[in-house]
Order: sequence, then structure tokens, then C-alpha cells
Amino acid sequence: MVKIDEKIKDFDILLTGNKQARLSDYLGKYLVIYFYPKASTPGCTTESCDFTELFPQFSDLNANILGVSIDSLKRQENFKTKYDFAFDLIADTEEQVCNYFGVIQEKKNFGKTYMGIVRSTFVIDPQGVLIKQWRNLRVKGHAQDVYDFIESLD
Repeated sequence: MVKIDEKIKDFDILLTGNKQARLSDYLGKYLVIYFYPKASTPGCTTESCDFTELFPQFSDLNANILGVSIDSLKRQENFKTKYDFAFDLIADTEEQVCNYFGVIQEKKNFGKTYMGIVRSTFVIDPQGVLIKQWRNLRVKGHAQDVYDFIESLD
């Protein structure tokens, strides 16, 4: 699992639009990667819409955003299209990126225990080094907190 002040490992990623990319394609800008449990659920929708609303301001700070879940590419495509997100989503169906960032953990819901994504966000600097993380976060105000953090770096 990656730690603060470590350079992140490069990954092949599958993005909405059926685009193949690598995390290294985002070097030279800040990269916000946020992980959410399931596309089109209330909290995940709110979080993604909040990031979309702030996307122009993130862009002004030389920052890109990627959302990640283990949903299929089709589900991610539908989610992005339905809410007109301003950035791509990663379909991490093999859980490679999720496992590297350590966001798949044991969760409990209605007495049932299962493995799932714990809502988390990471900021990677333009050189590819992890500089900030939020784990097990609350959606309300989170996108603004991430923006405020990056803005404070300049």
C-alpha cells in the first residue's frame, strides 16, 4: 500500500470512453483520485457531482480528477453520462488500483460483513508523489476540502 511521500506505482487504467491510459499520463499536474463504493448510489453521486461542480477551479490549480470504483466500464459510463461528470472514471474491475491504495477493507452493513471500497481520496503531486490522503471520509464538504488543500500548496 502506498504511503505519504512515496512515488506512486504506474498502472494501466481503463477509463470511461473505453480509453486505455496509465497513471503516469497525469504527471505534470496534481491528480485527485477518489474512490467510491458503487456508481449511482446517493453518497457516490453527491461526491462525484461535488467534484464536477468544482472541476473548473481544480483545473485552474493545474489539477486533474479521476473517480474509481470496481464497477464495470458500462456502469461507470452510465454513471458519468447520467450526471455529466467533467472528468473520467476508472473501471477497476480487477481491483488493482484499489488494492494498491488500500481502500478495499472489511465493511459492515445491516449486520452483514463484506469486503468493499472504503470512501477515500488521494492527492498526487505533479512529480507523481502521494502528498495527501483522506480515508473513511464523509461526503459533505469533502470536494471543497480537497480543493482547499491543493489551493493551499501554491
